[in-house]
Amino acid sequence: MPSFPWLSLAIWLPIISGALLLVNGARVCASIARRCALTGSILSFCVTLPLIFGFDAGTSALQFSEQLAWIERFNIHYHLGIDGISLWFVILTALITVIVVMATRENVIDRIAQYLAAFLILSGLMIGVFSAQDGLLFYIFFEATLIPMYLIIGIWGGQRRVYAAFKFFLYTLLGSLLMLLALLYLYTQSGSFALAAWQQLPLPMLPQLLLFGAFFMAFAVKVPMWPLHTWLPDAHVEAPTGGSVVLAAIMLKLGAYGFLRFSLPIVPDASRLLAPFVIALSLIAVIYIGLVALAQSDMKKLVAYSSIAHMGFVTLGFFLFEPLAIEGALVQMISHGFVSGAMFLCIGVLYDRMHSRQIADYGGVVNVMPKFAALSLLFSMANCGLPGTSGFVGEWMVILAAVHFNFWIGAAAAFTLILSAAYTLWMVKRVQFGAIANPRVAQLTDLDQREWGVLLVFAAGVLLIGLYPKPLTDAMHVSVSNLLAHALQSKLP
Repeated sequence: MPSFPWLSLAIWLPIISGALLLVNGARVCASIARRCALTGSILSFCVTLPLIFGFDAGTSALQFSEQLAWIERFNIHYHLGIDGISLWFVILTALITVIVVMATRENVIDRIAQYLAAFLILSGLMIGVFSAQDGLLFYIFFEATLIPMYLIIGIWGGQRRVYAAFKFFLYTLLGSLLMLLALLYLYTQSGSFALAAWQQLPLPMLPQLLLFGAFFMAFAVKVPMWPLHTWLPDAHVEAPTGGSVVLAAIMLKLGAYGFLRFSLPIVPDASRLLAPFVIALSLIAVIYIGLVALAQSDMKKLVAYSSIAHMGFVTLGFFLFEPLAIEGALVQMISHGFVSGAMFLCIGVLYDRMHSRQIADYGGVVNVMPKFAALSLLFSMANCGLPGTSGFVGEWMVILAAVHFNFWIGAAAAFTLILSAAYTLWMVKRVQFGAIANPRVAQLTDLDQREWGVLLVFAAGVLLIGLYPKPLTDAMHVSVSNLLAHALQSKLP
């Protein structure tokens, strides 16, 4: 008996809600548009909750699976399913969408119905990426996410929004076209687009290397890894606050997730052969980008570079081929969703009041916004990897595994904790503490009820994961072990 289609509901409910809002947006006022979007996003989040309560952590098999023939002539199926690796990203995506809709201020955003509709549609597409078990279906969802984010940046962004949107679109599209060629090659070899069939397909080393290169370009740009990262700071700086939150909290994870679904299990021999190359790029990201962050004067740019450095931990963990490292990298991805999303939201709170993101324009904020300063300090400490916060757990797991793999790699990875503390605390000191030097800062008002509630949700996530990460690691452990079994097994004919 087929299971209830919870995943289809999680994907299509926000997409349909967004489409209806888009069509009728011109006929409704801003407050009604926001209430409609909030209702759609909360319902979409609610339909993901049965995935948690009904999930069996003791098996690596696909759960909540749905499969329908889509294009039978080419053996293409509408095939959805999740395991312990993808479960928490589906939940996180739906939750972040609710938070973004709640945080949106009607008096700040023009054409708010269309703006919120873009986020709802984007949410469904991203859940589709995390749920797809058919290669072509994955590719369609993966590429379709570019459209709403391109519009969010290009229409509602800052002064250089068109430049940033084009740069974001072109960078990510180029890599994805190479992935399409790789998917077509795998189809010609297997006669199917099923990911499970591709994981069993024997491949000589040369095709594996070429496929790895195509996958790497698609996913490394999305993470983004150094030196393919240059689109991200521009996109973050020009994007509206909600766009930055979703981009950092979810969209960067799509590329990292792709490594786990394609590179490691489908081309394992090439992945192991080129692991030192990926590890080297990851270490450059966590160290060099950390130094670049120290030189930033724009708060958004600093947090954007911080995101690149923290995602370097993720790719480092994946290519150590150890269970502790991969689980740590996955926890880091989820933690980064809360921490970076919260930090961009805090910057948005200040920007709404001061219309400036320059660190030099602030100082002494704690004197007039104590509630804001307290929560902002918590998120900053999590960004530094303070024990007791979510930022510590994943990084510590990856560092432990890296030391076991190679002491010097672990030492280099640990060095980034010093850098992240340096640039984060430097920003906190300049913005939050000291005397009030700018008369505009003296006129700031503390968090209103909406902002306070939204930031408390992020704070709860940061503390819960930091103090008790066991539910995350328990759910993913068996699936990670199964993934490693594929990744450590040769597929050479």
